[in-house]
Amino acid sequence: MEHVPGRKSRLTAGLLGILLGVVGAHRFYLGYKGLGWVMLLITAVSLGNAWFVPAIWGAVEGVLYLVMRKGYWSVDAKLRPLQW
Repeated sequence: MEHVPGRKSRLTAGLLGILLGVVGAHRFYLGYKGLGWVMLLITAVSLGNAWFVPAIWGAVEGVLYLVMRKGYWSVDAKLRPLQW
């Protein structure tokens, strides 16, 4: 599959979810700003005491972005297909 400018990377979204899911980085990257803020606020409002909630959430989503080829986990917020 060739690179198409403007389309988001499945690999980048997956790695951001796994490594920086605690702050919702993968959600911001894909354009889901509302969910990104929710994940970030869970960490911030709890002063880091509930960091594991968005961390696990982000890690699971990161894996889903890496392995799912169809449906919700294969598109960004504008419904553009993710590319490798």
